[in-house]
Amino acid sequence: MIVLRTLPALAAGLMLSSATVPAAAGMKAAPAKCTSGWVGNVQYSRHIANSQDKTVARVSGKGTDTTSWSMTYDYAAQVTVRATDNPDISLGRANINLKSISIETKAAQDTDMCMQQRMYRTVSGNFVSKSETRANGNGLDADVNIGVDTEGTYRVSVRLPEIKGVVSGSESGSFRGQCKAKEGASRTIADLPTTIDPVQFSSDGSDRVDPREPDRLTGSHSETLAGATDTLSWNLRRCGGALRLVDLKFEDMRFPTWGAWRKITEQTGTIDGNIVRITATVANDGPEEKLATLKLRETYKGDKWDGAKPDSTLDEGTLSVPAGEQRDITFEWDSSGYAWYDDGRPRLVQRIRAEVEDKGKKADEMTRNLKVVPKPVVLVHGLWSNWQAWEIWQNILTTSHSYDWKAFPVGEKPEHGRMRTGDEPGNFAPTNTIDENAAQLSRYVEYAQTNRNAWHVDLVAHSMGGLISRRYIHAAMPIYPDGKPQVGHLVMLGTPNRGSSCADLISIPLELAGKSMDALRELRPVSVLRFNQVNVNRKGVPFSILAGNPLPPVCRMLAMNDGVVAESSAIWTIEDHAVERTIHTSLTGTSQFSSFVKPRLAIGPGKQGAQGKLAALLPGGGGGRLFEFARACLEFLGLADPKDPDAGDFSKVAMLAPGQVMEIAIPVEDARNFGVTFVAANTVSATLADDKGTALGSNLAGNPEASQLFRGILVDRAITRATWKLTLRNEDKVERQVVLSTWSNAR
Repeated sequence: MIVLRTLPALAAGLMLSSATVPAAAGMKAAPAKCTSGWVGNVQYSRHIANSQDKTVARVSGKGTDTTSWSMTYDYAAQVTVRATDNPDISLGRANINLKSISIETKAAQDTDMCMQQRMYRTVSGNFVSKSETRANGNGLDADVNIGVDTEGTYRVSVRLPEIKGVVSGSESGSFRGQCKAKEGASRTIADLPTTIDPVQFSSDGSDRVDPREPDRLTGSHSETLAGATDTLSWNLRRCGGALRLVDLKFEDMRFPTWGAWRKITEQTGTIDGNIVRITATVANDGPEEKLATLKLRETYKGDKWDGAKPDSTLDEGTLSVPAGEQRDITFEWDSSGYAWYDDGRPRLVQRIRAEVEDKGKKADEMTRNLKVVPKPVVLVHGLWSNWQAWEIWQNILTTSHSYDWKAFPVGEKPEHGRMRTGDEPGNFAPTNTIDENAAQLSRYVEYAQTNRNAWHVDLVAHSMGGLISRRYIHAAMPIYPDGKPQVGHLVMLGTPNRGSSCADLISIPLELAGKSMDALRELRPVSVLRFNQVNVNRKGVPFSILAGNPLPPVCRMLAMNDGVVAESSAIWTIEDHAVERTIHTSLTGTSQFSSFVKPRLAIGPGKQGAQGKLAALLPGGGGGRLFEFARACLEFLGLADPKDPDAGDFSKVAMLAPGQVMEIAIPVEDARNFGVTFVAANTVSATLADDKGTALGSNLAGNPEASQLFRGILVDRAITRATWKLTLRNEDKVERQVVLSTWSNAR
């Protein structure tokens, strides 16, 4: 039996009853004070872990004795508190378990001489002694005291009875190297009865009653002394119904093992898209079995912007709870979208309230915070680029949500995967194929998932990175048991989804010179056409594309473009697209993130369904029917299988020594217009002059246009047959390679 002593000043949470102070006319009487005893649960535990290692020299002076000792002690008590007809008295029943293990290992090593052999040898002995104590008791009377003072602070103490147990043990020994062999022995010590003394522990009296809930006490207190940690926690209530919520906990699965549930800490939270297991523990303090209804609600109370918004139900279920016992009910909740509000604002905390009902009437409730942070964003660079193209994106993500929104540029941690697409313009060294780079992307996605414990990621890809991402989704991306694809969204920026004619102009001269570069060759329109015929499965992943179109015809493109990719090539058959007057290398900027990328990643829970419908309209999401329709149109127009175009009117591969100036004669024919496209490091300058020496245009080192992947000079007027001169200057201290082609009659 336990006696609960409550000081009168706080008996009703510092409220006076209507019987004490008469209500003034027209005034509502104060609520009557609570006269019930406390009910609930108290848990106590003691944990001790000690160890010691010691090595000393043996008496012989030729060896050592090493002793290693370790001990663990774990005592746990669960005390159920029940009220009686007397408000000052409650009943307590404790279930207690104890397990203690002590292990001592001795290793002796010495040197001895065997007379027959007349030589020294090493001899040793090993001895292990183990002792284990086990004890338990169920339904034992326990004393609990709750004292509340006039200031609203309170103390919880518990006294647990002695329990009976047993001590068992074992000993073993082994020998090695003795002149005369010695055989070790092992023996088991029979169980011996023992008694575990009573335990008493209390909180430090610093906890305070919450004035909003004066009839509920929840808290914990720990103390560590001489290696022993004692912890007391409590969840107590008075003046409530028979049903009571004891606990509400959240778990998610540890990637990559589906079903490996782990506790979610409030500080870390979980990742948008993870499945969260919510477990509510319901106790029945009444004398008879109860059928309880448990409802989970999303609550906005206390939110800065949506505090007045009504709560919404997430799930509900029923469970039967026997008298005097408690039971768990578990829900699995999809957190997709809960890092954001539906208007795109960051949601920094999710508040979930559990309500338990008894015959349709709410008996108790409990609210817990759950932090849901955005999916990691894996950033996929394109041709002649590397992870540094995304250096500012972590700051972009942090300012858009919080530091918990993480960027993972592929290759930043090369041990987890590195794509090879030619690190910078003018580098014609061998590269990976799209398929090989997709395998590296796969490794990096898994690294991001492991690092963040995220089952789903978003992909943002620039240029060729979009083709690499499409290949990964088609060939390797998994669909998880929750039915959702690993990739939540693929957002492409300037991806040549039908190839780039710039790649034709530069790749073909390289191929003819025996210096083929896979990453460049696979961007040719004929190569991408074949790529599109194979990689049709989007597996339900929504695709989006931002195209740039600020430039007139370049690289023989007959349409507006971003300097590398024509608008029509980027958009391809992608329903969700937009166009901006932005050059190719600037599509990864802050402005494009805000206007195009973020609205497609910051999708709240109310818009998740719309995103799924979009995916169903796209190739792969709908069995590739849209792609087949588009392909049929191309075939009808005679464009489905173009023949390999030539490298242009004139092409050349040149090597420039440091500081070298090279003049190249350029033949031209009668044409509406004329252009030179070349790839070189930004330290190379080019100037074009006609047959009379008149300058027609230039692309100079140090200027913004020198940073473009494909550089060019356009003469946008009618020309006549002649021989012009292109002057190249290498302003670098190292040798540089230049690949160029000319073209005409673009329109």
